[in-house]
Amino acid sequence: MSTAELPKTNKHTRLEDAQAVILGTLIIALGVNLFTHAGLLTGGSAGLAFLMQYSTPLSFGQAFFLINLPFYILAIMHFGWEFTIKTFLSVFCLSVFADVTPMLVTFDHVNPIYASVAGGFLMGVGFLMLFRHNASLGGLNILARYLAEKYGISMGKFQMIVDCMIVMLSVFVVDYTLIIISFVGAVALNMIIAVNHKPGRYMGNV
Repeated sequence: MSTAELPKTNKHTRLEDAQAVILGTLIIALGVNLFTHAGLLTGGSAGLAFLMQYSTPLSFGQAFFLINLPFYILAIMHFGWEFTIKTFLSVFCLSVFADVTPMLVTFDHVNPIYASVAGGFLMGVGFLMLFRHNASLGGLNILARYLAEKYGISMGKFQMIVDCMIVMLSVFVVDYTLIIISFVGAVALNMIIAVNHKPGRYMGNV
């Protein structure tokens, strides 16, 4: 069958969007659990949530949910209600899954370097699933998507730079050795996005 005869794909169904949000955030929550167990950090809103988790009584899920609240206005203005609702649901799901996962999955020992690479890859894959279904985890993801669509700036490269800056700021909270290892995780996470998510290649509407 020729390319012209191939059936056109329709917009994602609500069921397809729902499974992407649930599976994507479940995968990210597992990566977060690996990072938390090893005492690592990442960038973006998640990185700020890790910092709050390590320095306040808040859990990662609670901190992550609170940090993202101000960004919903920006999301509504630039991307509309559908994206904002999906993003809110994604943030809510990750906040819940991140707190529930340690009750279901525990590790006696995890090598920090393995946790950094594997956790970074897991979170990158989860982010990619959300992006392809017109959703995100709020915060800098919203700004990264805006820059990608408006100016063609790579989401992965932009977030990699910002994430590394946030990890550097954690020097007062986390041991410098873990910060160095966390850089590896930030690179692993954003490499998945940079390689697999290009402006115009797949924006989650087909």
